[in-house]
Amino acid sequence: MGSMTKLILFNKPYDVLTQFTDSEGRKTLADYIGIPGIYPAGRLDRDSEGLVILTDDGRLQHLISDPRHKLEKTYWVQVEGIPDEGTLAALKCGVLLNDGMTAPAKARLMEEPGIWPRTPPIRYRAAIPTVWVELKITEGRNRQVRRMTAAVGHPALRLIRYAIGEWTIDGLAPGSWKAVELPLHYAQKSPKGDMTDDLETTRHRRRRDRARGTLPHGGGGKRRPHRLQPARRTSR
Repeated sequence: MGSMTKLILFNKPYDVLTQFTDSEGRKTLADYIGIPGIYPAGRLDRDSEGLVILTDDGRLQHLISDPRHKLEKTYWVQVEGIPDEGTLAALKCGVLLNDGMTAPAKARLMEEPGIWPRTPPIRYRAAIPTVWVELKITEGRNRQVRRMTAAVGHPALRLIRYAIGEWTIDGLAPGSWKAVELPLHYAQKSPKGDMTDDLETTRHRRRRDRARGTLPHGGGGKRRPHRLQPARRTSR
C-alpha cells in the first residue's frame, strides 16, 4: 500500500455514530473496527447507512472528504411517493435549501436494490407508495441528501451511501470492513509525508485563512500539513 497508508472501507449500519468514542454509550466505529490511528474521511449521519472510508493519512483524508475536490458520492434513497420527471429535473438542476442552492446533481429512479433489511425497519404506510432514487452529489452539507429530497416533496425513509468516488460497499455486509490498496493516482497525489497542497491556489488558501483570522492581511508564511481530523460528535 502506498507508503503503508491504511485505507479501510466500512459499511456502517443504521444507528452507529461515525466516531470512535461517545460519552452517552451509543454505538460507534469502535464497536466494529479495532485498528488504531485511523480516522473517518468525512461523516455519515447516525440514521444513515453505507460506506465510510477511514485512513491514517491526513492528506488522503482531506482529499477524500473536502468538497472542493468534488469527489462524487452516490446515495441510494428510499423516498415517500414517486418523483416525476419534473422533480428529478429539479434535483439535477439544484435545490434551494435554507443554506442556499445546492450544486447540480445526478438523479434517477432505480430498481429496489438487493440489500439487507434495516433494523429497525422503516415506517410503512399502506396508502403511500415508496420508490428508490439514486442521487449523486459532490457537496457535503449537513444532512444534504435528506434535505434535498424533502425540499422537492419526497421525504427520505432510508438512506444508504453506496459509493465515494471509485470505492463502493459491494461485497460488504453491514458492520463489516476491508482494507484496500491505495490507488496509484492517489498515491501520486498524496504520498504519505508529502503535504504539498497542489489542489488549492495560494490566493484561495490565504483568503480562507484571513477569514478565519489565522493569517494577517498581507502575510505569507509556511503552509501547515493536513492533520488527521477526528470526526465531530453528532446526535443525528
